[in-house]
Amino acid sequence: MLILLGAFLLFSVAMPVLVRWMGARAFYIAALVPAAAFVHALVLTPRVLDADPAPFETYTWLPQLGLNLSMHMDVLGWVLTLIVTGVGALVLFYCRWYFHDDAAGLGQFAGILLGFAGAMYGLVLTDDLVMLVMFWEVTSILSYLLIGHYRRRAASRRSALQALLVTTLGGLVMFVGVVLLVVDAGTSSIREIIALGPTGPVVDAAIVMLLVGAISKSALFPSHFWLPGAMAAPTPVSAYLHAAAMVKAGIYLIARFAPIFAFSGPWRPILITLGVFTMLLGGVQALRETDLKRILAFGTVSQLGFFAVVVGYGTQATALAGLALVIGHALFKSALFLIVGIIDRQLSTRDITELSGVGRQAPVLATTAFIAVASMAGIAPTIGFVAKESALTALLDDALAGSAWGLVALIGVVLGSMLTAAYGTRLLWGAFFTKRDEEGQRMPDTVWPDPPVGFLGAPIVLAGLTIAAGIGAPALDHALRPYAVTAEAMLSRESAGPGHLALWHGFEPALGISIASILLGIGIFLLTRRTGWDHKPRLLPFTAADAYYSVMRAIDRVSVLSATLTQRGSLPVYVGTIFIVFVVAEITALLASDVDRLQLSVWHTPAQIAVAPLMAVAAVFAVRAQKRYTGVVLVSVTGLGMVVLFATSGAPDLALTQILVETVTMVTFALVLRRLPARMGEHNASVGRVPRALLGIGVGVTMALVAIVATQSRVAAPISEAFPKLAYELGHGKNVVNVALVDLRGWDTMGELSVLVLAATGVASLVFVTHRADFLAATRTLPKAVRRSVRVRPLVETTEGIRFETAENRSSPRAWLVGGTNMKPENRSILLEVIVRILFHTIIVVSIFLLFSGHNLPGGGFAGGLVAGMALVMRYIAGGRWELGAAAPTDAGRLLGSGLVLAVGSALVPLLFGQAALTSTFWEWEWPGFGHMEVVTSTIFDIGVYLVVIGLVLDVLRSLGAEVDKQAAAVRQAQGTRSRGGAND
Repeated sequence: MLILLGAFLLFSVAMPVLVRWMGARAFYIAALVPAAAFVHALVLTPRVLDADPAPFETYTWLPQLGLNLSMHMDVLGWVLTLIVTGVGALVLFYCRWYFHDDAAGLGQFAGILLGFAGAMYGLVLTDDLVMLVMFWEVTSILSYLLIGHYRRRAASRRSALQALLVTTLGGLVMFVGVVLLVVDAGTSSIREIIALGPTGPVVDAAIVMLLVGAISKSALFPSHFWLPGAMAAPTPVSAYLHAAAMVKAGIYLIARFAPIFAFSGPWRPILITLGVFTMLLGGVQALRETDLKRILAFGTVSQLGFFAVVVGYGTQATALAGLALVIGHALFKSALFLIVGIIDRQLSTRDITELSGVGRQAPVLATTAFIAVASMAGIAPTIGFVAKESALTALLDDALAGSAWGLVALIGVVLGSMLTAAYGTRLLWGAFFTKRDEEGQRMPDTVWPDPPVGFLGAPIVLAGLTIAAGIGAPALDHALRPYAVTAEAMLSRESAGPGHLALWHGFEPALGISIASILLGIGIFLLTRRTGWDHKPRLLPFTAADAYYSVMRAIDRVSVLSATLTQRGSLPVYVGTIFIVFVVAEITALLASDVDRLQLSVWHTPAQIAVAPLMAVAAVFAVRAQKRYTGVVLVSVTGLGMVVLFATSGAPDLALTQILVETVTMVTFALVLRRLPARMGEHNASVGRVPRALLGIGVGVTMALVAIVATQSRVAAPISEAFPKLAYELGHGKNVVNVALVDLRGWDTMGELSVLVLAATGVASLVFVTHRADFLAATRTLPKAVRRSVRVRPLVETTEGIRFETAENRSSPRAWLVGGTNMKPENRSILLEVIVRILFHTIIVVSIFLLFSGHNLPGGGFAGGLVAGMALVMRYIAGGRWELGAAAPTDAGRLLGSGLVLAVGSALVPLLFGQAALTSTFWEWEWPGFGHMEVVTSTIFDIGVYLVVIGLVLDVLRSLGAEVDKQAAAVRQAQGTRSRGGAND
């Protein structure tokens, strides 16, 4: 089971590549994975039914937290596994015919759909309650991506976000309940919790929170509205997620805990009340819809209410009937969704007012739909009939025994069954019957193009299984009975036994009730058609969806109001507020500290005597500077002074990093200052000089006091004293600073990498307003021979990217750099081009040396990345933005993403081997001619740091450099055009 779970993950990652190679035929390969899991579950059937012992696999994942990847296949898990994998395989097979080979985003869709199937597989089989929550949230995220597949459509994006917010909010509430239940029971094992049967106020609170999660996931009122909205997804998604998988997750959770919690205080009132109301609400609304998918959607809402009542009722008989209902619904509702998908694919419409006479032209499709609707309405010999009659018998017996909740559930189920027959009839009539127009004239038949035979395969198989399961009811009864008897200990006063599933029970009250509900349902449909009730405006002035959008609008308004009050658009106000809070908070903490004696030294090294005054003087002059660039240069003196202090204090790594950071910062400032006035206060004069000066002095004094007090407040030996030993023994390196960054304190570095990525993204988003395409990376698409001969051809930017003029069209002197020919003569320096051309590759080699030598010598990924970034800076300064595109023909986002993936991957891989995150290992060997060689896995983490730093520098150069150049050139060109136009006038 664990291997199959890994296979789902592996193939879902590989699907984009497979789709690129094979087109829609790659869905055949995708279908093999759930098909293999389906066959595996069938092979385990004897062990599951014998339950001695049931299949169980476990892998210790996080022993410190007691989290295990445990998979347990009992009868309930076995049934849901067959549904999730069997229907999933058929839906993936169906996708081969539903999508065109060139459909946009098809590879991503295939991977996400297969990944969703894997998440559901893990959800229904995991034995760890915390892991269940993780799989639960994964399904919410993947369903968001699937529902929003047509991301260019506003309806798809809106529906995806709605489903995500509703199900995730319910999942968060459920997580709190899981924590309470796990703490109370003392274990996260579902088997052990069920065996313990915990009770008490804390457990009751946990039950309510668990039900909130189930209600939100299975679209019960009041969270039912997200499911009809999710019909904006492709039809295969609706067939799988909203008929056989995602919405079943909540029902599974109810079924899992009903045997022990059904008789707790909050269980039945919540499930029966909301279930009955949801069943009636969904059924009524399904009679008013004209879109076939929305009819099925509201019908699914109604059916989910039905399942919540029966599965959650808690007796042995209802447990047996409820599980049969879940199986039947997965078969007939998936078939109906796939049938609607075929109609939509062939006719480009799902509106029943536009369809007429389809049944005569597509008899196979119509027959398949009739069988599926018959199962939904509970007509023999389908599984729907068997399950419905068993449920009615169980509820009737409890109602006659004096159970008030049994009577409420029975009445609700009967009324809901009438509505099911009514909207089932409406679905068949709307999709296949010949209709008449408002004047009573027969509508012309809709022209029906026959679909490929393979397109019909999945719904025919599902419809056939509904009949096979109905006929094979005795075998199904034998298979499901072990789950029903799990509620035995709680049911002595409620039920005489689990009942049984059979195609024929004889003439008994449940059969009469079932037949009456079907006939009355057909009558309701005819009545709504005759009275025109199905075309009238909605009954209530608002719906649950309206309430949702009202809440979202209220949140937006509050956000705008709070932003209006706090975000005034003044950078001095923001910075001043931060500094004032900082000074007040830190001074308060300093006054409350217990440090009563300070031990201060005038200096530690002679270099401090010379450097510190220079830093102080430069800081004073920086404050008094009138020109921006002068101020930046003076501020950098402070940073360079720190370089000297680090270097003379035995910290060469820090000195190297500091000087590189200082240099990159200077370049960044220079790029920004190009678009600002040269003199400060030229456009907006500075105001409040005295308050600003006082605040600056206050911040400086506060920082000095914090540094003094913090160094005097230590009461224990610092852990850093053990770093040299730990660096060598655990990190297998002699450079303590680098080993601490990538190994001992790797989590800190991980956070810093995230900050770097966010900073790069923020800088780029400020400049690239609509998109990040700058065409500078387009040179990689040119043949190598063209790139080699580019030095005699200037670059030209077109709407399709960067292109080069041919040598025949223009003759220019040989350029040392690619972008040199595009620079203005007054901005070009041949000497600089020659120097950069000679030094660039050497600097890159030096950066790589710093990367790999940093484990034992000064350097590391951060320093190496900054050196490589400086090489890119040189290319940009010498040759402009065209040269930058040639020097780094890739997108900065790819470097940032690759680096972050490497760093995170190297941190998480040890977890797969039962080790703590970021645990490193090493290999060493003797290599003839090279001597002793040693490789440490933390080097992979350092490579990730290296790529992130390069990506950050490249992003800064692309946005603040190249893109600003491009925008400035466009402004100059526009001004020139207007000037020529004015001269012509």
